[in-house]
Amino acid sequence: MTQSSTPVCVITGSASGIGAATALRFAQAGWSVAIGNFDDSTRDAASTVEALCRDAGAQTLIFDADVGKDADCRHAVDMVASRWQRIDALINCAGTTRVIPHNAFDQIDDFEFERVYRVNLIGLYQMTRAAVPLLRESASATRSTSVVNVSSLAGLNGTGSSIAYAASKGAVNTLTLSLARNLAPHIRVNALAPGMVDDGLLLRVLDAAAYDGVLSRMTESAPLKRVSRPAEIAELAWFLTAHAPAITGQVIAAENGLLLGGA
Repeated sequence: MTQSSTPVCVITGSASGIGAATALRFAQAGWSVAIGNFDDSTRDAASTVEALCRDAGAQTLIFDADVGKDADCRHAVDMVASRWQRIDALINCAGTTRVIPHNAFDQIDDFEFERVYRVNLIGLYQMTRAAVPLLRESASATRSTSVVNVSSLAGLNGTGSSIAYAASKGAVNTLTLSLARNLAPHIRVNALAPGMVDDGLLLRVLDAAAYDGVLSRMTESAPLKRVSRPAEIAELAWFLTAHAPAITGQVIAAENGLLLGGA
């Protein structure tokens, strides 16, 4: 089969939030996009994202994957290989959390740590490992391919929805450095560490009243008096992939100044 001449971006967790915005951003740039869906519960949302990408003129593919399962990751990459025979960018957006106060030590146990790490860290690694052969093949002497890991401010300052979540994102940051070192020179690996993102993961794990309260507090706490939108983070993923050939091994905070105040 002949390799597609159009670059391909694979985005995990792209039925909503940052992943959905990233799929659309790459589609608008003329890339083909593989849209990562979790299961039947997110299928309608993934189909909506696919329709938007197709309206932008992109070729699309939806793949189902629980990234915590290595077989799912390998099957997803096999689907992309069968369709386009290339991967030029992998954006690891899939994530999970539960809201558990950091001082509620009796509410978090080893099972919760393992559940969160299975998706946020191990799943990210497994998906990257599965994609590496195609990422290498798609690179050239003058053009590297790209992996962008969606981390979190929580991994930089130990805040966030739970201790397990913060620790998993801190581990993602370290994994990013190791992958960048070991996949160079053909593949660049970077991470984005957003603060509060409206329409992000928290919207799916909190009720409306609790979510509005968090949104208000984070807006007030940020020196810039705002929170981010998914499209802003998608734009950074696009920049790192398409316009940053010298950047690898970096964790880029996009948190509206929250680190300045130690929030």
